Amino acid sequence: MSAPTGGPEHVADVAVAGLTLRVSVRHAGAGSRRTPLLLVNGIGAELGLLDPFVAALPAALETVRFDPPGVGGSPAPVLPYPLAGLATVVDDLLARLGHGRVDVLGFSWGGALAQQLALSARHRVRRLVLVATGAGALMVPGPPSVLARMLTGRRYRDPDHAREVAGRIYGGTMRTRPEQAADVLGAGRSAGPGDRGYRYQLLAAASWTSLPFLPLLRVPTLVVAGEDDPIVPLVNARILHRGIAGSRLHVHPGGHLALLTEAHELAPVVDEFLASPDQGETGNSD
Repeated sequence: MSAPTGGPEHVADVAVAGLTLRVSVRHAGAGSRRTPLLLVNGIGAELGLLDPFVAALPAALETVRFDPPGVGGSPAPVLPYPLAGLATVVDDLLARLGHGRVDVLGFSWGGALAQQLALSARHRVRRLVLVATGAGALMVPGPPSVLARMLTGRRYRDPDHAREVAGRIYGGTMRTRPEQAADVLGAGRSAGPGDRGYRYQLLAAASWTSLPFLPLLRVPTLVVAGEDDPIVPLVNARILHRGIAGSRLHVHPGGHLALLTEAHELAPVVDEFLASPDQGETGNSD
């Protein structure tokens, strides 16, 4: 994975709301007045998965990442948690870090948590970016054969398995270059997500949906989706776009992991949205 560039990056364990979370902060360059960006990762993914995307962002942009409970350096809680509860924890974490308002990018599973945070902590979220995600339990699902392979975190632990399933579950460039899957996912470089932590993430997502409250999301929102995403079919992005008033929709030709594999193409799209003073529709909106 690429090492993030920009200001110094600090990784620490932060105790918040009875949990311990592994947190990474890449500080902005001197004199930056940009709003910090909180990035929320996909299911089972450690914070380092987003290194390629963070490295492609301007040095002037401070980034905050964390491992969810039971993933990476964050121990699993004893009991499962609802997404609304985890959103409260993240709100408290940002307060502990000294942040007021932030921009939030949610990727895949993290898109659900990002939506919940934008609803339950409206004072905290300035702008919202939803990447390769949907409305939770009421989203339009991918093929059963794809979803079945998402029930375990084996792809993060076993490089051969990651290469075997990458094209079918992630689409995009993974169809023609499945050998890059192990590197992108960090397969074999760590123990991968714990079974309990992974199950808790599955349960949190399965018991949550944003569909009824999409009209209540008033924060400026960018929805980013790929045309070849087997996990989250493109129709889900269109549902989010139509449900969130004034949102933008950017459709790219890639797959589920394009944020990582085509980071240098998508980072400018996200950065332009975050830095733009107006909220007019983009050419890719419908």
